[in-house]
Amino acid sequence: MPKNSKVTQREHSSEHVTESVADLLAHEEPVDYKRSVLNVTGEAWDKQKDGEEELDAENRPAWNSKLQYILAQIGYSVGLGNVWRFPYLCQKNGGGAYLVPYLVLLIIIGLPLFFLELAVGQRIRRGSIGVWNYICPRLGGIGYASCLVCFFVGLYYNVIIGWSIFYFFKSFQYPLPWSECPIVKNGSMAVVETECERSSATTYFWYREALDISNSISESGGLNWKMTLCLLVAWSLVGLAMIKGIQSSGKVMYFSSLFPYVVLVCFLVRGLLLRGAVDGIMHMFTPKLDKMLDPQVWREAATQVFFALGLGFGGVIAFSSYNKQDNNCQFDATLVSFINFFTSVLATLVVFAVLGFKANIMNEKCVVENAEKILGYLNSNVLSHDLIPPHVNFSHLTAKDYNEMYRVIMTVKEGHFKELGLDACLLEDELDKSVQGTGLAFIAFTEAMTHFPASPFWSVMFFLMLINLGLGSMIGTMSGITTPIIDTFKVRKEVFTGEVFCILPRWRSGNYFVTMFDDYSATLPLTVVVILENIAVAWIYGTKKFMQELTEMLGFRPYQFYYYTWKYVSPICMAVLMTASIIQLGVSPPGYSAWIREEAAEKFLFYPTWAMAILISLIILASLPLPLVFILRQFHLVSDGSNTLSVTYKKGRMMKDISNLEDNDETRFILSKVPSETPSPMPTHRSYLGPGSNSPMEMSSAPNGRYGSGYLTAGTPESEL
Repeated sequence: MPKNSKVTQREHSSEHVTESVADLLAHEEPVDYKRSVLNVTGEAWDKQKDGEEELDAENRPAWNSKLQYILAQIGYSVGLGNVWRFPYLCQKNGGGAYLVPYLVLLIIIGLPLFFLELAVGQRIRRGSIGVWNYICPRLGGIGYASCLVCFFVGLYYNVIIGWSIFYFFKSFQYPLPWSECPIVKNGSMAVVETECERSSATTYFWYREALDISNSISESGGLNWKMTLCLLVAWSLVGLAMIKGIQSSGKVMYFSSLFPYVVLVCFLVRGLLLRGAVDGIMHMFTPKLDKMLDPQVWREAATQVFFALGLGFGGVIAFSSYNKQDNNCQFDATLVSFINFFTSVLATLVVFAVLGFKANIMNEKCVVENAEKILGYLNSNVLSHDLIPPHVNFSHLTAKDYNEMYRVIMTVKEGHFKELGLDACLLEDELDKSVQGTGLAFIAFTEAMTHFPASPFWSVMFFLMLINLGLGSMIGTMSGITTPIIDTFKVRKEVFTGEVFCILPRWRSGNYFVTMFDDYSATLPLTVVVILENIAVAWIYGTKKFMQELTEMLGFRPYQFYYYTWKYVSPICMAVLMTASIIQLGVSPPGYSAWIREEAAEKFLFYPTWAMAILISLIILASLPLPLVFILRQFHLVSDGSNTLSVTYKKGRMMKDISNLEDNDETRFILSKVPSETPSPMPTHRSYLGPGSNSPMEMSSAPNGRYGSGYLTAGTPESEL
């Protein structure tokens, strides 16, 4: 018996030694029993399969650098929502007052849950399916639900990239094609297109030239070939970025993550030089404090925090799973969360500066149009010249002079004022007009850029930025599908990636389906997914146990703040958010804004019965894996690996499949010599060997230890242990 074995030490030492089977096995030098007489699993050795398992365990792809990983997480979390959703909510919910609830909820909900996803991905080194199968098999449906939601989001999110590609190519001409209404021939006369004249040039270009949209979701209207080709290009870009996994997508992130910041800074500098930009920024930072007491503002802020960081999609877990075990993910969570917040504020400054410029342009246009009406009324003696203040000059009429004249006329002609059809033309009213989503990017922003000097250059930069923001988020979203599927089912990523990137036909009614998917396919299912993630770690796996494992992994104990937010604060806040979302869904019947060609205006319509069926099916389908997997594993209809252990011995290491074992099953602590070599990492079990004992590494240094060249018989003292 080797002199440095534990049993020999116990015989020669009077001090007490506490040890177990786990203690003894954890520090021994394993050999290849699959290739020898002893085969624990009873399986024949397959050299090819053995090599594949070894490759999967040890050669998991990794980020080339920490910078590449951080840029990937930033590119994933900073998306189109930061550019158009956050500014819209800021404008709608009280300007600067909205930043307070957003920042509070980012700290107590967003940051802890983002850190939680980073930590489980880095600790377990698997995609979302493998992670939640490992933590709680009965809640393994979390991973499958995340994959389904990512699939739904990817379908419509890439359509938006397709729109940006269409506008990008249309920007290489001067003047920009949406700067003026088209002229059509009516017999021998040339007239302005009626639909454009009744709306605006940018609105007409968006709805008629780009989307060629139908009047309702029930009218398919045929195939939009231009958008179908743009969508093909969008999927091709995503496919090229994803085909070689993080080796290719990581390099793409250097450009797709950094370029939007260059564009935003350029736009901010240019925007601040525009006339009226200060009015827009002042409007943004003027807080409407009464809005802070509105529960709806807090609900919308929580929802924006939730989606801004990409929680529940699986992309955060997928990216983090390629990290080294000792990476400081606590620092990463704080860094990415606040970069995301400051990016939203930067984008909002840009948007409000440009909208302030646009508001001044539209206000001047309003003053000119209404001044012409007043001149007409003066010439026809409907109004008396005495009503016009003597200092007013119609040749150089300012907004201040018009407002003074407007108030006088309104006071004198109080009984018949509405018949005159005059507008107040207040700058504040223009700034208060809320424009969200696609309307902000493809109508309001494009209209403002037509007034820029060198407008094609700024248009190219803007839509190239949108393409990059979309690609960064799409790479993370698709990683939330490919990584767990490839990890779980061992599919070749090249084949699987090619199968995922399908092309959806782009019908003229497609924009209404994009709205449906955006509003309902992810919100409620993802809220449930994140609540269950939080419960699985904090209450089932155990917050104390998880914090201890993080301490061993990181080399320091995470802040106690995370302990209380994971265990109490975040679950309660998320439950309140889910309840509020359900109530909102019940109070406000689902509908969409349709563009009516004959009226040249938007009109709110309710979804027809068949569309409601699709909407409900989306929510049910995305949530279905949660109860389905729970029932199958609860009633043992499928195996979850509970109380089973498959040990595979390899040359120089010992591999295992112990994803699900009871807490009192001592065999769960069978580890390889190097913890990182196991496919499903477990916390290193450090045995207490007494004050005078040697270190475990010293005792396992002998080549002929417990599993050396000879086999032990049942009669030896060691075999009885």
